[in-house]
Amino acid sequence: MAAEKQAWPVWVNVVVGAWVVISGGLLGLETTALWNGIIVGIIVAAFALWAYFGKQKWAFWVDVVAGAWLFFSPWILGFAQDPKALWNSVIFGVIAAADGLWGALMKE
Repeated sequence: MAAEKQAWPVWVNVVVGAWVVISGGLLGLETTALWNGIIVGIIVAAFALWAYFGKQKWAFWVDVVAGAWLFFSPWILGFAQDPKALWNSVIFGVIAAADGLWGALMKE
């Protein structure tokens, strides 16, 4: 039962990570936003899976940090002027960070 309880934060962040990876191409984002999404999306999905299959709860904290980076990256990397890139990063950054935090704080 404990594994079932903890499974949903993993799959939410796997879907978020996959979306962030492919969304740059689908939304036609510029190079910086595109590569930021690819790299961060892979990190979010990979560490969510690592948290689940490797039973490494600390890996959820990586998703919290990656989600926070995704949220702030439009301003740090300078692509906040593109509304598609901005809102994609902000919305999915919040989801990844919140979901990672939920997974990290969930009882076994």
